Amino acid sequence: LHVEEEWGIKPSPPDWSLLLSSTTPGPPLTQPSGCMCGPPLFPVTGFLFCSSTLSHKEFRFIYPVLPFCMIFCGHSLRQLKRWRGAACTFLLIANLLPALYTGLVHQRGTLDVMGYLQGLCQTACGPAPASILMLMPCHSTPHYSHLHCLLPLRFLECPPDLTGNASYVDEAARFYTDPQQWLLEEFSNTSLLPTHVVFFNVLEQDISSFLGTNGYTRSASFFHTHLPQGRTGSYVYVYERN
Repeated sequence: LHVEEEWGIKPSPPDWSLLLSSTTPGPPLTQPSGCMCGPPLFPVTGFLFCSSTLSHKEFRFIYPVLPFCMIFCGHSLRQLKRWRGAACTFLLIANLLPALYTGLVHQRGTLDVMGYLQGLCQTACGPAPASILMLMPCHSTPHYSHLHCLLPLRFLECPPDLTGNASYVDEAARFYTDPQQWLLEEFSNTSLLPTHVVFFNVLEQDISSFLGTNGYTRSASFFHTHLPQGRTGSYVYVYERN
């Protein structure tokens, strides 16, 4: 059924740099002089090449060959005499700065918003508990693993089609086809409206009419990324119903 094609498909043509450059450590993956590394070199490069042709790419897919890549990197550094210190310093800085940025700044909004929503847990046992609607691409936030309480939480689903239905369209795809219409159909009964709606800023204009008509106003905003792409915006917005 090729279920993997339903999840995480990269745009066509394939992003060759994803696995061949951004995930391999570095100096370049070439055979060092004097190193008996020929036998593992060809399987490693072959594995990276084949992984780069897949439509579904994840960094964890290349973890099995990283130890072999480290052998090449370590042997290459060992061969350096005059520039070994400078090379090590360069590699440290070149990896440390991106690590700090991607770990502390880049795409942090979807985690920060969960800390904010966790503050709503105090209403869980009250007469009018808060309810949350996540209008984001699938798997954008960690949901209950960070919420730690049983607040009503709804999010867009995108399960793979296991029936072979050629016309199958998941919920997330149907929503993004016409967000306003999807909301009107799902919440034709206003008593079902959630108290909080969470989404990326790029969606705000598409659903502004629905939000205004039902009395939602922005209550929080969280920075997410300097590099917005597609359905993922620069900020995560939280709207609360008055």
